[in-house]
Amino acid sequence: MGICAEELRSFVIKPTLEYLGEHGERAHAAENLLLGTAAQESQLGFHLRLKRTRGLGIYQITPQIHINIWDRYLIDYPDLASSIRGLASQHEFLAHPHAELATNLSYATAIAWMVYRRTNRTLPEADDVLGLGKIWHRHFPHRSAETAEDFAATYRRYMGGKESDLAA
Repeated sequence: MGICAEELRSFVIKPTLEYLGEHGERAHAAENLLLGTAAQESQLGFHLRLKRTRGLGIYQITPQIHINIWDRYLIDYPDLASSIRGLASQHEFLAHPHAELATNLSYATAIAWMVYRRTNRTLPEADDVLGLGKIWHRHFPHRSAETAEDFAATYRRYMGGKESDLAA
């Protein structure tokens, strides 16, 4: 069993997005996108490391994607980079930066959001789960056989099947 979806939203995803300056309707869509990503990638934290993906944590981010976010995206946003670095542990990040993806939910959430943010795409409405699934499918590294429809079905399964209840 993984993490309770509403607790992940309330105690990790929403505060992390607010910390990163995401507010309003975009933040609601981002919350649902990140919840759906965690559900699709790790069954909301049931698995923190899958050998077949080499990813880590609830979002199954690979070390290569992690490095890419820092070296090719955050390098152009020093204030944002500093904020995200502030989420990481002081000593462990320097010794084992990729371990933060598995052990630090706020940091992993910030990096997962950067995977999407760097695409500069407009998110669909917060309750458009298939639309969110299309964003995930196009922009988040995953196993090639998975589809936007798989994302939507997984989202509905883990979030109780009621999309409208989770848009707020």
